[in-house]
Amino acid sequence: MEQALFIGSNIYRGSRYGARHPLSIERVPAATDLARHMGWLPPHLCRSSPRAKPQALHAFHDPDYVAALQKAETDGVVSGDTRARHGLGTVSNPVFPEMYRRPATAVGGGLLAAALVMSGTARAVHNPGGGTHHALKDRASGFCFLNEPVLTILHLLRLGARRVVYIDIDAHHGDGVEIAFHGSERVRMISIHEARRWPYTGALEADAGGAAFNLPLPRDFNDSEFRLALDEFILPATQAFRPDAVFLQCGADALAEDPLSRLALSNNSHFRAVSALRDLAPKLIVSGGGGYNPWTVARCWAGVWATLSGRDIPDALPAAASEHLARLSWHRKVRPDAALLTTLRDMPRDGEIRDEIRTAVAALRRRV
Repeated sequence: MEQALFIGSNIYRGSRYGARHPLSIERVPAATDLARHMGWLPPHLCRSSPRAKPQALHAFHDPDYVAALQKAETDGVVSGDTRARHGLGTVSNPVFPEMYRRPATAVGGGLLAAALVMSGTARAVHNPGGGTHHALKDRASGFCFLNEPVLTILHLLRLGARRVVYIDIDAHHGDGVEIAFHGSERVRMISIHEARRWPYTGALEADAGGAAFNLPLPRDFNDSEFRLALDEFILPATQAFRPDAVFLQCGADALAEDPLSRLALSNNSHFRAVSALRDLAPKLIVSGGGGYNPWTVARCWAGVWATLSGRDIPDALPAAASEHLARLSWHRKVRPDAALLTTLRDMPRDGEIRDEIRTAVAALRRRV
């Protein structure tokens, strides 16, 4: 059995939501190529993601919606009725050339990850193209056309997992997953996310019929506060549920440099979460998610893979890795701070642990 396997696809290369969309950047290819330059992706640890077939998508999504998504990609345009009914062709969820094939491939990667861990082929799998946690049964939402976490969790259950814990450390609340598993006794959802940030769900008291634990976070949430949330809330809530498998949605938009949140984590927090769950979970799937700064996303997800697969992260990047990062582009910024081109691990961003976070964590801990 392999300790960890990596799932990727060429579908992500050059795929853009639009020139000014937050997803105008390279993410999965940037992280994959960075890991390759580090020598962390030998061929025997890599798997190519299949594209999920429509029938597989129907396990969660309405057939009419899946058909509309396929038609939008084929036609390159949507009608006003389709836009209103399914949320396709909007500013957030635009028409683009791979709008069906790309998310269907992300789902295919999640389904493959579930099969790999449940068969015992690998103990952990990284599917960085996944984590699209906002999509609903019949409409696109929040840059997400298909809900890969929901479909992957359903497949884990179908393959024999009795209980699954879904952990979401994206800056944005995973509303689509919470809606899908409302009231479930087999899926426990644990989310930390920025308060008063789109989609404006995931309040502390919102428990999805007993299935969810939500920790909304104030601005400038730091590494010290993350450590408290992980050790005193996330890990105990996971362990108490006695899961057969854990799914970690590892969005990179809670990092300090991200333009779509006001949180202040370093990527050390992501690596800490992966390391702790790797040791705790019987079977572990780690996806991507949000993240809208090309340099921080690439460094974070490459480091996630290093942590998951037991590799040491060096203090300085080799020349080929630095040159790869320097070639990334972003319309918001011509060139990042030098540290983002020469290192992979951020400097820690520790700080005061605020009373409001201590109080919220204690309240959630009492529910475990």
